[in-house]
Amino acid sequence: MDKLQKCEANYLPLSPITFLKRAATSYSNRTSLIYEGTRFTWRQTYHRCLRLASSLRSLNVVKNNVVSVLAPNIPAMYEMHFAVAMAGGVINTINTRLDAKNIAMILKHSEAKVFFVDYQFVQVAHEALRAMVEADEPSSMPLVVVIDDIDAPSGTRLGELEYEELVHKGNPEFIPVEVDDEWDAIALNYTSGTTSSPKGVVYSHRGAYLSTLSLVLGWEMRTHPVYLWTLPMFHCNGWTFTWGVVARGGTNVCLRNTTAYDIYRNISLHNVTHMCCAPIIFNILLEAKPVERRKISYPVEILTGGAPPPAMLLEKIEPLGFHVTHAYGLTEATGPALVCEWQAQWNSLPKEDQAQIKARQGIGILGLADVDVKDLSTMQSVPRDGKSLGEIVLRGSTIMKGYLKDPKTTSEAFRDGWFLTGDVGVVHSDGYLEIKDRSKDVIISGGENISSVEVESVLYRHPKILEAAVVAMPHPKWGESPCAFVAVNGGGGDATEAEILSYCRRNMPHYMVPKKVVFVTELPKTSTGKIQKFELRAMAKTFAVVTEKETRQNDDLQVMALSRL
Repeated sequence: MDKLQKCEANYLPLSPITFLKRAATSYSNRTSLIYEGTRFTWRQTYHRCLRLASSLRSLNVVKNNVVSVLAPNIPAMYEMHFAVAMAGGVINTINTRLDAKNIAMILKHSEAKVFFVDYQFVQVAHEALRAMVEADEPSSMPLVVVIDDIDAPSGTRLGELEYEELVHKGNPEFIPVEVDDEWDAIALNYTSGTTSSPKGVVYSHRGAYLSTLSLVLGWEMRTHPVYLWTLPMFHCNGWTFTWGVVARGGTNVCLRNTTAYDIYRNISLHNVTHMCCAPIIFNILLEAKPVERRKISYPVEILTGGAPPPAMLLEKIEPLGFHVTHAYGLTEATGPALVCEWQAQWNSLPKEDQAQIKARQGIGILGLADVDVKDLSTMQSVPRDGKSLGEIVLRGSTIMKGYLKDPKTTSEAFRDGWFLTGDVGVVHSDGYLEIKDRSKDVIISGGENISSVEVESVLYRHPKILEAAVVAMPHPKWGESPCAFVAVNGGGGDATEAEILSYCRRNMPHYMVPKKVVFVTELPKTSTGKIQKFELRAMAKTFAVVTEKETRQNDDLQVMALSRL
């Protein structure tokens, strides 16, 4: 047995790029991509990617060179997820909501060789490049290629190169650069910076391949799905569904703008079966005007992530024609790492109970070797009682290679063979995990840990509240106390702080009740829908707690509540 050898026939590096060649052969005439009036088949997409890869090589892109792209969910963005790797490069998709300063930082840090810019973002790209010139870093300037569009305004060119021209000039018989080692980098993604400054997360071909197959299988994505791109492709490479849709011979429906009108219209026109999104998209769908809506006659599968979706939000979205699966992940885990795999026995539960279970993060995807919740002081697993808090830790091939040019932070992210997520969670008796908070978002009041997520879930059940976020606010006696930021829906304009606090006292332990409610038009978010709690924490630090009488009354209630624990 031990004498059997690896050879070229039975041992090849794993890479999701191989899915495209298979699709070009097996699904050659199926529609690969739809973008308004533009349509391609898988054979056409394969040849376009070969041409682009050929042109990238002619621009002196070699192995491990970074190719950056600043674009929405358009065909060019999708094609580059294959073409860049076919040329031997590493794709770096840049968050389209970043300012010029951050874009310049990414271009410099990644040492991007080529920079593709959609016409919509030419101005901010120009400012980023000018900032690099002013910083006297001409040697680090990338070659710029503009992605024009049929609706592009004139005068948007940054340079002499244009995307479609590169595709047209490339060689359709180009032989892709082989992946010598599946540990080689395929993508570079920068974290959103919600809790710290952005870091460059490096994915391997192996990790991307295994994560892609894990999500396709775990979501039970059948052959020839029709996938609507409501999740930005720049976010963890579209949670690897840039590669996952081709693995099933599916159709990509691209969206430049994620408006309610465009989402409903494309679902109806193209019989969309699947889409991914952050919970913020739920609000867009729920708040749509009657004229923007289209009737959905079959369930559209939604995979959602980001902050845990409140059970009430799930109860509202599914009657519209959507079936929601919740996942948990982070950039360092190549996107989703846990998924709430549904159990048949839960179908008999009341809808409210089902929604609460769906809001759990569940079990590890197939590509993970293991997942656990541990007490970091001892690295021991917490009891499976649904109450004992610990940090969620992961290990497996889908975890990042590390942070680019940052060995110290990379080392700190791993301990005893585990990747530390920084998220606090519990394990239920059935083995399903539930995230309770980011470690930085747990509110410690009078020695008692308060989960901001739990308080938020109660707030979301209030009929007038559209969005809610809870953070720590300084308290003269308890150290910290909850402060709630809420945005009301269209019919909740008359909501008052007294009304919200009274509702909270009726529906949660008194020590968890926010000491202050702040009404906002909209909560601050990243482009992927994550609430930027660091901004809210900064605001909360400036608030006076409450009047002395109210403080005394709330303290008495908190003492009573804590004494019962």
